[in-house]
Amino acid sequence: MVGIVIVAHTPLASAMLSFAEHTFGVLPEGMRAVDIPPYEDIKASFDRVMKAAYGVNTGNGVLILTDVMGATPANVASKLEALGPLSGLNSPVIVLAGLNLPMLMRCISHRGEALEELASKALQGGQNGILRLGSKSHQEATEK
Repeated sequence: MVGIVIVAHTPLASAMLSFAEHTFGVLPEGMRAVDIPPYEDIKASFDRVMKAAYGVNTGNGVLILTDVMGATPANVASKLEALGPLSGLNSPVIVLAGLNLPMLMRCISHRGEALEELASKALQGGQNGILRLGSKSHQEATEK
């Protein structure tokens, strides 16, 4: 099973993990949350993300979900991905930015997939979960 690490600005990562527990009735195994507080030393953040990745790694890969591309959580996660074999995980790492709840639900629901397939499904879930609600938006969508 692919390990999942949520890395986001405090308190978003923990809140997302709590949502998963609430939605699925139990905390899904192989998941960790790393909240990145403002002004934390980058090395300290990186070390916490690395520890979380090691904690969920079963050899099938680690999917890291971050909140905002270019922000500290995504940058720290990207450093881990860029290390490749030097990370010592002996497992591939994929980082996705733009985390939302539909993306997270898709990840949990498809945990049995291979890492690349899971990443693809997560992206689809995240994109498909962004909708404009209301009768006008429904009408426009059906006209296209």
